[in-house]
Amino acid sequence: MSSHRTTSDRRAPILVTGGAGFIGSNFVLEWLAAGKGPLVNLDKLTYAGNPENLASVEANSDYAFVQGDICDAALVARLMEEHRPRAVVHFAAESHVDRSILGPEAFLRTNIDGTFTLLQAARTYYGSLEGEEREGFRFLHVSTDEVYGTLAPEDPAFREETPYAPNSPYAASKAASDHLVRAWVHTYGLPAMITNCSNNYGPYQFPEKLIPLMIAHALKGKNLPVYGDGQQVRDWLYVVDHCRALMTVLERGRVGETYNVGGGNQRSNLEVVTTLCGLLDELVPESRFRPHFELVKFVEDRPGHDRRYAIDARKLESELGWRAQESFETGLRKTLEWYLGNAAWVEHVTSGSYQHWVKQNYDARTAAAVVAESAR
Repeated sequence: MSSHRTTSDRRAPILVTGGAGFIGSNFVLEWLAAGKGPLVNLDKLTYAGNPENLASVEANSDYAFVQGDICDAALVARLMEEHRPRAVVHFAAESHVDRSILGPEAFLRTNIDGTFTLLQAARTYYGSLEGEEREGFRFLHVSTDEVYGTLAPEDPAFREETPYAPNSPYAASKAASDHLVRAWVHTYGLPAMITNCSNNYGPYQFPEKLIPLMIAHALKGKNLPVYGDGQQVRDWLYVVDHCRALMTVLERGRVGETYNVGGGNQRSNLEVVTTLCGLLDELVPESRFRPHFELVKFVEDRPGHDRRYAIDARKLESELGWRAQESFETGLRKTLEWYLGNAAWVEHVTSGSYQHWVKQNYDARTAAAVVAESAR
């Protein structure tokens, strides 16, 4: 690819990190489906990075896959020079709170050291650009609302100005990465932006997170483990809505700004599980485990479990015109229908190592003496 083309040329690729993961793969699929130009996907393919997610675009001439680690400075620099991207969209991260509690080291390495490596490579690459290439280059860092800490029931939703107060190793590592991006903007002039999203759900989510875990367990008649009293509240965002928000920020966002992305759907974990069980009863009427809510089992809460998250997305909505298209009910139905139609995918990702992790994380918790029926 010629180094003399400009970033106004839509044939210039973007470099996506972690594009085989849950949110990343949905972004890759949405990007290519929208015909937005070439895309290079760098992914280490850890347990949560699944090439099957992208099987439908393997033959697409606009798609290139590179297996590698974002901490590999030489590799990242080579990809920048070889592909000359017009943007970097940085998803790659260890992202599961429970895993960060059991083994925080990997989170510090990937989320902090990896982001540092990418920023340094992007800084060097950006310094080599001129003219329209330089004016058009962007670095989009995808982060989480967990950096803001927890909210009391009556507290207003997180805004972009909310002080950081991370409460888990995962959240702390993401907060550190956000601070690095901000510093590289203000110190080195890197044209970067940050997004902080609420809880995503949808197709291709690894079944360690609440919704796909409950689906996988319910279909096999296993207990549905709900932490504590199940009243932890999250703002649920359908992953495709999130991906469209990211494309909007990439195209029209202001350099140096942070944009919160939320679905406007606050639900307690117990409400999520209850709604999902009702959908399972409806969509799998032949199941011998109906009513599925009877599978709910309250288990000991995880350490430092934040009580409530909520996102105020008015800045993104007012400045850039983005709106979430899915309600929680429509998004959850689409999600369940996808998992029901992709049983082979679920079987492939729920390997022996995954089953070991589920056993390690949940079986060690003391089941609370709460009868599921009483929570209805």
